[in-house]
Amino acid sequence: MILSQAISRIAASRTTAITDRAFELRAAGQDVISLSVGEPDFATPPHVIAAAKAALDAGETRYTAVPGTAALRQAAALHFKRDLGIAVLPNQVIVSAGGKQAIFHALLATLDPGDEVLIPSPWWVSYPEIVRFAGAEVVAMPTTAAGGFRITPEQLDAAITPRTRWLLLNSPGNPTGATYPAAELRALGEVLAPHRQVLVMSDDIYAPLRYGPDAHATLAAECPELAERVLTVSGVSKSHAMTGFRIGVAAGPDWLIKAMARLQSHSSGNASSISQAAAVAAFEGPQDYLADWREVFRARRDAVVAAINAISGLSAPVPEGAFYCMVDASPLMARFGDDEALCLHLLDHGVAVVPASAFGGADGFRIGFAADQAKLDEAVRRIAKALA
Repeated sequence: MILSQAISRIAASRTTAITDRAFELRAAGQDVISLSVGEPDFATPPHVIAAAKAALDAGETRYTAVPGTAALRQAAALHFKRDLGIAVLPNQVIVSAGGKQAIFHALLATLDPGDEVLIPSPWWVSYPEIVRFAGAEVVAMPTTAAGGFRITPEQLDAAITPRTRWLLLNSPGNPTGATYPAAELRALGEVLAPHRQVLVMSDDIYAPLRYGPDAHATLAAECPELAERVLTVSGVSKSHAMTGFRIGVAAGPDWLIKAMARLQSHSSGNASSISQAAAVAAFEGPQDYLADWREVFRARRDAVVAAINAISGLSAPVPEGAFYCMVDASPLMARFGDDEALCLHLLDHGVAVVPASAFGGADGFRIGFAADQAKLDEAVRRIAKALA
C-alpha cells in the first residue's frame, strides 16, 4: 500500500468518526443518542422540497456550468446582500458541493509549501487538515472561554509573518459558538490592512443562528477596503436544514472565484442540478421560519447549558451562536486521563459527543443541541449518571 505524502499528512474527521461509531452501536442494538454531528433536526421546508421535485419533473437532470447555475448564483448574490450585507455580482459567487468543498478549493488554489495559515483554536476539525493537505503550515491562535473564544487584534498582529497567507475566521463558530461583534471585526481589519499578502476566509455558514441582540457582522461588510482579499463562505445546510443536498456558496474577488472554478472543473464539476434548484428556492423563498427555528435552538441551548453546569466536574459558557456547547471537563482529567477517554466512557453510557482535542482544544468535549428537547434531556441525564 503506497499513499501520497499529502494524504499521509491528514487524519480522518474525528466528528464523523464518532458519528459513524454511534451508527455502528445502534446497528448492534445499543441505544445511543448522537450529539456529535452538526445537523439541524428540522424537516427541510416544503417549498424547498417542492422546488427539487419540480426540477426533476422538468428534466433538469443534466450538467450545469461548473460554478453553478445562473439562477443560483443570482439567488446567492441576493443572500449575501440581504443576509450578510455584502454586495457581490453573480460572477463573484461559486456554488460547490457543500461549504467544505469551497474551503478546500480556495485553500488548495492559493497555498504552497511553507505558507502559513492562522487558525483560531478551538477550530472546526477540517480547517487544519485541509491546510496540511495543501502542504502549508498551521499556526494555532489559542482562545479561551473567558475571552469569548475570540482572537484579539494584538494576538493577530503578533502572529502575522511574511509567510502568512490566510486567516480563517468562523463566526458564529464551530465548535464554540463564538461570534465576532462588528467593532472587533473592524479592529482586526485594521491589523490586516497593511499585510496585503494575507487573505481571509470568513466562514459564515452559521450566520442565521446568532442569539445575541446585535445583527450578524461579517468582515467583508465591516471592512470593504479588504474585499479583494476576503472569501465569504455560506450555504443552506445549517440554516435551511438541507445538509443532504450538499450545496455551499462562496463570494469573493473575481480572481479567486475563477481559480476555485478551475480546480472544481477537475475535482467534481458542478454541484447537483436538483440541489441547486432547491437552493434557489431556499434563498429566494420565505425566510420567516428561520427566526422561529432560532428561538427553538435558543431554548435548547439554555436548557443544555444549565443542565451541564449542574453536573459536578463540568462547566460550559453560554454560546452566542451556532448549535454547539464547548464543555470544560478539566476537573475530571485526573480520573480519565484525557478527553478522548472521557468521551469513550460517555459513549459506553449511550451518548456520543466529540472530544475537545479533535478541535485543537483540550480537556473537554463538544455537545450539539440540534436535537429535540426530550432527547437532549435524556442525553444530559445519561452524562450525569455516567459521571456519578
